[in-house]
Amino acid sequence: MSQKTQTKQCKKEVDWTKVMNAAGPYPLEAFCFVREGLSFTAERVHDNPREMTDADRHISGQQLCLGLRDFAIERYGLMAPVVLAHWNVHRTDDFGRIVFAMIKEGLMSKTDDDTLDDFRAVYSFDEAFNRDQLLARIAAG
Repeated sequence: MSQKTQTKQCKKEVDWTKVMNAAGPYPLEAFCFVREGLSFTAERVHDNPREMTDADRHISGQQLCLGLRDFAIERYGLMAPVVLAHWNVHRTDDFGRIVFAMIKEGLMSKTDDDTLDDFRAVYSFDEAFNRDQLLARIAAG
């Protein structure tokens, strides 16, 4: 499925105007990416997340940030940092702002222990998406 098709599907499901206004300067593609990245991360963290209760398939902010890094590299390869920057996503805090805007609108859920601080400085984009790291992750994948 192409990125354009995925974005259209994401757009059809929800009126994103309110969510996007609450989060900041991120385009719809960034929200769709995070939403799809949550599923990607759940599949990696849990063996059968679809067969689990919501509480059992919980993903922490740190786990999601790491999963989104891997998802970006898998999907965009060497272009991952360029794509994220194009969406105004420059640090893990940006993922948190997107997630918490979706939580506020009922599009994602959280536990009482989850906070925006869980997304702060999980990793440096300069380090996570430097050319050597990208090449190593692409080769390992």
